[in-house]
Amino acid sequence: MAEAAFRPHPRTQLDDNFASPIRFSLMAALGDGMELDFQALREILQCGDSPLSKAITHLQAAEYVLARKGVVGGRSRTWVRSTKMGRDAFAAHLQALREIVALTAGPQL
Repeated sequence: MAEAAFRPHPRTQLDDNFASPIRFSLMAALGDGMELDFQALREILQCGDSPLSKAITHLQAAEYVLARKGVVGGRSRTWVRSTKMGRDAFAAHLQALREIVALTAGPQL
C-alpha cells in the first residue's frame, strides 16, 4: 500500500487538451492517420460549425491535428488529420482514463 502512496494518481497524466467533449471526440473520430473533411466531422460529432472550428483551432495550436484547405467544385473545403504527436497524446490520455477506472474497479464490498 505504501508504494501506491508514492505513485502519482493517473489523473495527473490526463491531457487538458482533451477536456472538451468535442476535442476528445474529434481525436477519436480521426483515428490512426485518418483524414476527414469539416462537413464529415460536423456530422460525426453532431455539433455546429463554431464549436468544431474552435476545437480544430485548439488542437492545431497544440500540434495535435493538421488542417489543410482546398477547393472542390468551386467550394472551399477543410480537411483535418491527427499528427503522430496528437495520436500519442490521445493514447496516453486514454491509458490514464483506463488506469483511473482500474483503481475504482477493485473488490466490491
